[in-house]
Amino acid sequence: MPDLLLLLPPLLSPDAWLYVFVGVGLGVLFGSLPGFTATMGLAVLTPFTFWVEPDQAMAMLLGLLVSAIFSGGVPAILLNTPGTPASIAMTWDGYPLARQGRAGLALGLNAIGAFFGIFLSLVVLLVAALPLSGLALRFGPAEYFAVAVFGLSTIVGVSGGSMLKGLAMGIVGLLLAVIGLDSITGYPRFTFGQPELLDGVSFIPVMVGLFGIAEVLTQMAGPARQQLDASTQTSGMLPTLAEARPLVSHAIRGSLMGIWIGVMPAAGADVGAILAWDQSRRFSRTPEAFGKGSLEGVIAATTGANAGIGGSLVTTLALGVPGDSAGAVLIGALLMHGLQPGPLLFRNRPDLVVTIVALVFMASLITLVWGLLGARVLTNILRIRDQYLWGTVLAVSLGGSYALNQSTGDVWTAVTAGILGFLLRQHGFPMGPLVLALILGPMAESNLRRALALSEGDISVFVTRPLSLLFLVLAALTLLWPLFSRKKHSHPDLPAATGADL
Repeated sequence: MPDLLLLLPPLLSPDAWLYVFVGVGLGVLFGSLPGFTATMGLAVLTPFTFWVEPDQAMAMLLGLLVSAIFSGGVPAILLNTPGTPASIAMTWDGYPLARQGRAGLALGLNAIGAFFGIFLSLVVLLVAALPLSGLALRFGPAEYFAVAVFGLSTIVGVSGGSMLKGLAMGIVGLLLAVIGLDSITGYPRFTFGQPELLDGVSFIPVMVGLFGIAEVLTQMAGPARQQLDASTQTSGMLPTLAEARPLVSHAIRGSLMGIWIGVMPAAGADVGAILAWDQSRRFSRTPEAFGKGSLEGVIAATTGANAGIGGSLVTTLALGVPGDSAGAVLIGALLMHGLQPGPLLFRNRPDLVVTIVALVFMASLITLVWGLLGARVLTNILRIRDQYLWGTVLAVSLGGSYALNQSTGDVWTAVTAGILGFLLRQHGFPMGPLVLALILGPMAESNLRRALALSEGDISVFVTRPLSLLFLVLAALTLLWPLFSRKKHSHPDLPAATGADL
């Protein structure tokens, strides 16, 4: 277990609190507005963290992630429209509570449950991540290749409704990943004589285009957003003691389910929230109340969604495999700051790992206070006109893409990715597989070639080493599982998990 004394410097640093607060504020904006997801916020903010230290960058990004997942429950409760896919299950009991005149209580439980779920997940992160990274320190090129293949196999999990479309997007990501100079021979590949492509396709502008510009274009082409009723009441946010007592077991059960789903790459917070809600309904003494304004359903949904944050950080930090699209953007941010997620991060920067835990806790604490005291501000955010939001996001996206390297080429990359992302979304192609392939493709290729060079071309090296064989078997099971299981883990009368971006 890491040295817990390393938690004190960020907790006692005014600068850390300031950067976390900025991130939380941005996350509240992106999470509260339907369509403006946490992944989109991370992608847009990442270029602007280039001029600050890695600790400060993580403070803003993690603050945004934590508050965006929580804030997604606000429109779910008030408008029956989830702000992020992670808040889908919140609509099932949160909105009925609001219709009953208890919107304030639903918002309060959303804030309390978010803090509770994140806190338990951080305990798991502290306990599990270091042993997992210690095991990963024994990895060689064959093991790293197998881990990358396992990560790529989770493309199936983030493909939404169509595995074929998800696999197609994964192939596109792999093709983009090989553009530039060969990492071993230095030979240019697929550059078409353009010197701007010698360094490869810049990851951050692609993310900005796919999740920022494409989302704005999608919203501009879609129907107008539902407006909030001015008479909505947000008082009475805390449950009575009699109401709170039976909620404790549901909060613990929801958190554990969210953590478990979060540790599994590509499952997503939406899956965690749905399964947590379903399990609470099964164990409830009043299952008939679920879907009609059950407090147990609300607490299960919010703890399940938010506990996945710490769970996904386990695989993201310990193995360097993104748990979801948001984890992929976080990995991109770390790489931009010269830090390689994975076991070496624990050996070279153990202070940063513990700092990340502290920053997530700080963000969850600020989010709790904000959620309980700023309900009126949260509801006012829903009244901001779409046109102002679209213009702001486009300006920030293009400005951030240029500011990263002061390159107009990055701006064109972001614009091209945005247009392509918009067109692909219109035809139901998910963006998550492309992101995972773009991150893991270079890792898979370079370690494949190193392993074959060390074994003098003997491919049996991948199956004779136990850890490598284990991850390859897990990858095969991940790919084959949908063929053997058609059962959807959701309530029969409710929508299935989407596997969408956070």
